[in-house]
Amino acid sequence: MNDATNTVLRKLLKRPSAVVALCIIGLTCVVSVFAYLLAADATPSANRMIIELGAKHPGFKKQLLYIPKSSKQEHGSRFFEWFNGAPSDYQALPINSYNFIGDRIIVRHYIDDSIEDTLSYALKSLLPQEYSAAPLSEQQAYLGQHQIITRTFYLGTDRYGRDILSRLLIGSRVTLAVGLIAVLLSLTIGIILGSLAGYYGGVVDNVVMWIINILYAIPTLLLVFAITLTIGKGFWEIFIAIGLSMWVGAARLIRGQVLALREMEYVTAAKALGLGDMRIIFRHILPNIAGPLMVIAASNFAAAILVEAGLSFLGFGVQPPHPSWGLMIKEHYNFLLTNRPLLALIPGIAIMLLVYAFNILGNALRDVLDVRG
Repeated sequence: MNDATNTVLRKLLKRPSAVVALCIIGLTCVVSVFAYLLAADATPSANRMIIELGAKHPGFKKQLLYIPKSSKQEHGSRFFEWFNGAPSDYQALPINSYNFIGDRIIVRHYIDDSIEDTLSYALKSLLPQEYSAAPLSEQQAYLGQHQIITRTFYLGTDRYGRDILSRLLIGSRVTLAVGLIAVLLSLTIGIILGSLAGYYGGVVDNVVMWIINILYAIPTLLLVFAITLTIGKGFWEIFIAIGLSMWVGAARLIRGQVLALREMEYVTAAKALGLGDMRIIFRHILPNIAGPLMVIAASNFAAAILVEAGLSFLGFGVQPPHPSWGLMIKEHYNFLLTNRPLLALIPGIAIMLLVYAFNILGNALRDVLDVRG
């Protein structure tokens, strides 16, 4: 098994397009795992809104004064916050400049490119409790170093003033999660029904094919809508709905492969030895169709990403404030006709690259494994 895997991997690495696809997929997986460590906005769902900075261009820079919130935020364990983000105890105020006058700080509050306002704050109201009795010079130094920070928004901000790069990084989790869950569900159901139909034939085959033919006649989006209305609309429900709508192709392919393999001599020998049907199917037949399964898994992964993006664009997918690449397009597609088209183009390009990678990987696997039919 290891030799076969190494052979397939060596053949894949000889194909430049497959190497590019593997790099894109691998990079996306790494980014999704460490999203909150890489994101400049590490609040849950990267949902820190700075309304004054709405729809800014890539590379936009602005000084931010971090002002303590009136109520303390609840924090979880370090691992929980590493994986889900940490609520911020501060709200960000964009400023053009600041200066200290005694025990107060005077800031020029940025409202718009042509509008600003002057605000004054007591230093003690901004600093942590332990600095309330410190000398003014220490208070001013601490505030200037830790709570007045220049932020660069490398991909700009969305219409609500949220960092697009942070939401793009965290949104990769949704994209990969929907693909993974859809593949697991579709392959599990497809393997079970396809194997039973192909191995037993007769009434079992007729019933399974009748179900498959009916579901093939229903457009995927409509089928997902129907399942969503049945099980509910939520973060995990939409993933399950997509997975339940994509098993048909896998079942049909597996049925065809099992129909061909059940007449092979090693299957006949296994029956002669008295082995059970389930053992023959899962220990002797299915391992020999691992190649087609890998191809259909890559294809379903790409299809699930597109379906989720379409559902989010229509408002039936992942709901705000969770970042989703499809939802990011929906929120900003009207900017395509303005001077800020990148708000919609950036998540669209991310979807295109990831779908391209899985499609190229599927094609490469098909060629390497010589899958036919």
